Amino acid sequence: MALRVCGRFLRDGAVLSRLAVAAPEDRASRLLTAGRAARGRGQAPGFIFTPACFITSEAFLNRLIKGKAAEEDGSLYRLPASVPPDSGEQLSLLLRHPDQPDNPKVLKVAVIGAPNAGKSTLSNQLLGIKVFAVSKKVHTTRTRAMGVLTEDDTQIILLDTPGLTSVSKVKRHQLEKTLLTDPWNTVKEADLMVVLVDVSDRWMCSRLDFEVLKCLAQHPDIPAILVLNKVDKVKAKDRLLSITAELTCGVVNGRRMRVKPAIKPPWAERSPEKDFSESPADDDSTGGPGDSAGGHHGNDRPNSALSREQLKALSSQRGWPHFKDIFMLSAVDREDVETLKKYFMAGAKPGSWQYHSEVLTDQSPEEVLSNTIREKLLEYLPQEVPYSMTQSIELWQDGENSELDIWVKLYAKKDTHMRMVIGTAGQMVARIAQEASEDLTRVFLREVKLKLTVKLRK
Repeated sequence: MALRVCGRFLRDGAVLSRLAVAAPEDRASRLLTAGRAARGRGQAPGFIFTPACFITSEAFLNRLIKGKAAEEDGSLYRLPASVPPDSGEQLSLLLRHPDQPDNPKVLKVAVIGAPNAGKSTLSNQLLGIKVFAVSKKVHTTRTRAMGVLTEDDTQIILLDTPGLTSVSKVKRHQLEKTLLTDPWNTVKEADLMVVLVDVSDRWMCSRLDFEVLKCLAQHPDIPAILVLNKVDKVKAKDRLLSITAELTCGVVNGRRMRVKPAIKPPWAERSPEKDFSESPADDDSTGGPGDSAGGHHGNDRPNSALSREQLKALSSQRGWPHFKDIFMLSAVDREDVETLKKYFMAGAKPGSWQYHSEVLTDQSPEEVLSNTIREKLLEYLPQEVPYSMTQSIELWQDGENSELDIWVKLYAKKDTHMRMVIGTAGQMVARIAQEASEDLTRVFLREVKLKLTVKLRK
């Protein structure tokens, strides 16, 4: 009865409508964060409100009276995705039945490439929130992780993989076996492969990594696109065309390219034009994937190893002639990545969602914590020091003011390593704890107080 009276009062008043439009977005974002954070761990779920600046007064009343998600212009408004700070809640969310729209669409995208190409940075930018560890050092991502991007009636499942590497390198550096198995197993699940190349690395951009070529050759039925990353660091932009021609063997989507050389003064030596005319490619270049992303799955064919003859042919091959499309971007630029995101949305095919719309990642809160701390260790510690560190969670509990208190013990291999982590007067470990706390607060939508201690591993 009270809600009906409230509803009639609000409908008759024009004040709320004006407020709903005029309220600043940043204020609503803070309210939303505070509203989610106010719900303590283990407590019964309370009323989760929708900021008024995003909805009309009528939709707000429907939310109040009917207890349903607010709708605006016929589209469903969803709360910002986050990772529940409780592992039980995260598991329950992953197992929850997907809230299917009327005409659901889905696309599974595997992001592959050489180590340190920017795969996790790209995945974070696509998701709009940092859930995967990122650093300038190689092998930051050690295992396969999943991110879920849900907008309107479309769900994009991003499969972030470790950098493709060889058996000899794993043995030489005593790396985890997941660096060998996870990328290959992940590709089998994908509807689309994204091959990421760091064009700022002069040694790597002139040809595709051999492990990447092997992965592409072993799964020719899965459509693949080439993404040239870090283009903002390339001063001579005309080089990007030459790089594209090399990495695609001059063929994109079954058609040959035409790349003209840079304009030079009349006295400069005239170089021959690369003739990749706009005509159908040769027969050996048209046996690639289907026309649409998601048309075929890699697990439709046996995952057989390549023959010696095939490996020998790949070793002399610089690029892959079966890419469906090419993108040039900087993974840290939101506008650049937005174009790629729209491409994924357009390429999604009709199919049931696999996860509830509130799912952001399949990582547990503890895994998010561990990866965040390791990211900071990789960022600030030299050489092999961060790779030899191990972690142990000592405490994970709610604080007095609804904050999340976490204590983690770091174990160093050597005494010199331990002193490096602690730093002068404890400044280094304090800095790592502070920055990790800030990142975790954004992921959990809840204030996190992280305490780190360092011990010598016995």
